[in-house]
Amino acid sequence: MERGSTPFEEQLREIAESLLRMGGLVEETIGKSVRALVDRDSELAREVVAGDEEIDRLELLIDNLCIETLARNQPMAGDLRFVTTAMKIAPDLERIADHAVNISERALELNEEPPLRALVDMPLMAMRAQQMVRGAMDAFVRRDADAAWSVIKMDDDLDHRMEQVFRVLLSHMIEDPRTISRALRMTFVAKYFERIGDQATNICEQVVFMTSARVIKHTMVRDPAGGA
Repeated sequence: MERGSTPFEEQLREIAESLLRMGGLVEETIGKSVRALVDRDSELAREVVAGDEEIDRLELLIDNLCIETLARNQPMAGDLRFVTTAMKIAPDLERIADHAVNISERALELNEEPPLRALVDMPLMAMRAQQMVRGAMDAFVRRDADAAWSVIKMDDDLDHRMEQVFRVLLSHMIEDPRTISRALRMTFVAKYFERIGDQATNICEQVVFMTSARVIKHTMVRDPAGGA
């Protein structure tokens, strides 16, 4: 006869499921924001802005669930790390959603002006940012520190792409001063994608802590072997 779940186990499951739902919505929001930008779809951009309220609601729900779980059960060791990690991941996901909202707001502004000749590496930055968020949440679900490290290493590529975008947009502004307003907005968008990568990295740092009790935040450590 199979043993039923305890109330504590049910609480842990509810936290995990709520966090996964939030992560799924956030990843979807990133995709919508870049489509609104690339396709000049103002309606989709407004949908992203309006949908941010549900993500904010989930953050508050997860926070309350975690506080209640800590107060009622006083978990230890791995369970304690899981709950505290969930409390830290939810705000990172909420900030990622805020960046997607910012991208959509810039898209609304850009849609009022003629398009730039090209969006340079912006779609590639968006794809990499989505990959990092998806990979971070997969690492959390599987409690896989190696997968988390793989995502952390992807952040350098996103930073490099942002620098390339800045150089190309600067060239646009120098060649044609009429593009300055639009190019500046695009630099903001590139920075938002770079920040999404940073938040995904934060999530992975928390996953490493959750799985191994090893703190890598604010250190020079960037690989499991301990190298810089």
